[in-house]
Amino acid sequence: MPRVSYSLGIDIGGTFTDIVVYDHARGRQLNRKVLTTHDDPARAVATGVDGILRAHQLPPREFTRVVHATTLFTNALIERRGAVTGLLTTAGFADTLEIGRERKFELYDLNIAKPEPLVPRPLRQEVAERVRADGSVARKLSTAEVTARARRLVDAGVTSIAVVFLHAYANPRHEAQTAALIARRHPKVAVTTSHEVAPEIREYERASTTVANAYIKPLARQYLDAMARRVAGLGIPAPLLLMLSSGGLTHVAEAERTPVQMLESGPAAGALAAAFFGREDSRGNLLAFDMGGTTAKLSLVDGGEPLTAYAFEAARQKRFLEGSGLPIRISTIELIEIGAGGGSIASMDEIGLLKVGPRSAGSQPGPAAYGLGGTEPTVTDADFLLGYLNPEYFAGGEMRIDMAAARPALERLAARLKLSLTEAAWGIHDVVNENMAGAARVHIAERGRDPRDYALLCTGGAGPVHAYYVARKLGLRQVICPPAAGVASALGLLLAPARVDRVATVGLRLDRDSPAALEQAFRKLEDEARAVMADTGLKLESATVRRLADGRFMGQGFDLVVDLPDGPYDDSRESRARLTAAFESAYREKFALTPPDVPVEFINIRVAVRAPVAGAEVAAHGEAGGRGNAVKGVRQAYFPEHRGFEATTVYDRAKLASGDELRGPAVVEEEGSTLVIGPGGTARVAPSGNLIVTLP
Repeated sequence: MPRVSYSLGIDIGGTFTDIVVYDHARGRQLNRKVLTTHDDPARAVATGVDGILRAHQLPPREFTRVVHATTLFTNALIERRGAVTGLLTTAGFADTLEIGRERKFELYDLNIAKPEPLVPRPLRQEVAERVRADGSVARKLSTAEVTARARRLVDAGVTSIAVVFLHAYANPRHEAQTAALIARRHPKVAVTTSHEVAPEIREYERASTTVANAYIKPLARQYLDAMARRVAGLGIPAPLLLMLSSGGLTHVAEAERTPVQMLESGPAAGALAAAFFGREDSRGNLLAFDMGGTTAKLSLVDGGEPLTAYAFEAARQKRFLEGSGLPIRISTIELIEIGAGGGSIASMDEIGLLKVGPRSAGSQPGPAAYGLGGTEPTVTDADFLLGYLNPEYFAGGEMRIDMAAARPALERLAARLKLSLTEAAWGIHDVVNENMAGAARVHIAERGRDPRDYALLCTGGAGPVHAYYVARKLGLRQVICPPAAGVASALGLLLAPARVDRVATVGLRLDRDSPAALEQAFRKLEDEARAVMADTGLKLESATVRRLADGRFMGQGFDLVVDLPDGPYDDSRESRARLTAAFESAYREKFALTPPDVPVEFINIRVAVRAPVAGAEVAAHGEAGGRGNAVKGVRQAYFPEHRGFEATTVYDRAKLASGDELRGPAVVEEEGSTLVIGPGGTARVAPSGNLIVTLP
């Protein structure tokens, strides 16, 4: 393996694209923020990377690792900008996407609007074939019918086809035959089969995941190829690695095959960064709070590891209501997303109350203060007016701020609300904070946790601005702000291991079926995962394997994902007892009690294979000593405790040294973010480089 000199992390968000270069020889980090170019996201990347290479005279040939995350595919689902997609499915099942679970996410809403399927009814074609639940074939596939149905879809303008046949998780032969037939006759059409994307029981969720993958697959292929060319065009020889929603890395070919695995890639990197930076200065229990220009994300970190989920909903109609989105069955770091970012637009609702979000100004036209044509007031505009942000040093001084445009935008809203300008600005800031605190309360309570056991670790361009008052609302005593918090997600990309997740449906009862058969199924999944990882060029002897199962007591309708003990398993009483005990222990932790004398069954089994990536050795440390006076000056900032503006000391974070202590009210500025400390709060610089804020 060649010596690692530089690693490059690229995180494309809805408003800003963050670039991080890590110099492994010197242990230093170089950062840049540029506005995202939505018409061609790779253009902003090329501009940002080229700028950082020139500014620091870095030799492109010495970059050995490039890691990328993006929200592009999630946004394509939300905004319905994917490919024209068709569906081939078993006769009688064309309406699965429409029927769903037949559950209303708002019981008493008579005008409820369920999410529209990604494939309209005319583009869902049925094929006469049938596989039973045990994998046996009840009716053979008609290749002539497949040919005719595929031709009909292509003639209708379809560029991507999803193939979802009944019980394909048990026997994928018909799906594989169909995919081969389409590839032979229509080589330019992208094909996605359910057994490759979501090989598990439950037809609706499997169909939804497969269709979502098909919907974004042509976009992913085009985009990732373009991104790889842009990076190579800068003279960087390193291969492009992609962040997955699970918090692991994969290579371009795997990401192009199943881009649905990347839907939450950016937020996942933020959670990894939070776990890394908070390791030394907390007990490993963190509420990771990442607020950027478009959205804010929250995730729990327990024992130094972000929690993992094995399903989530994309493109929800109602952000907080389960069932209002498209179910996606992938491994993902467990996150909740709030429609609140720096670009979130403030308005008055139909009953005269202040409302913030979910509409966002994004990067184009952006907040009014950006001077790019935005006229509606946003959270960022309010933060400027409150004195929290410095117009002369926003994004490290790279952006020119137009306060003459921001003030009138807020004044118009204040007049409609019959509030003063300051009251309107603080109202925007406070409403956003309450939205985020409310979501955090629910998220923590649903997992049976006490928020007082957690510290809030803030990242993102807007996270440190809002963290202090979000923590106050939650009753937390400590806020942790890492160095370069504004680009922490991009740095999180460089911390990630390679990871491959695989799942299979087994339907095995522990009281009567063979644990040896379970061992055989696990071995097969592990071999598949290792084969994908080998394509990434990693040494497999460094890989670790985690085994999990979706278990339940007989008669229950839903499953609980639990960790299983290491194998091998055999048909001995000891193996059965170990597996049963593992499930019952996890069940008691979740629900306190277990039913007496009820057999346990495993519906699905899962493996997560991880391996460290060369160059993931990133140091977190502070400055050994000060570099001049850290006080930049004093400016007026608004604090509700004193109901007015007051003189607030402004610090340059680059000049703070380990052991330095600050007393609020204070503002700490660095290139990509600004930390606000309220009256009565205190902060100290830890040896890790983190700023530890203690609330009164």
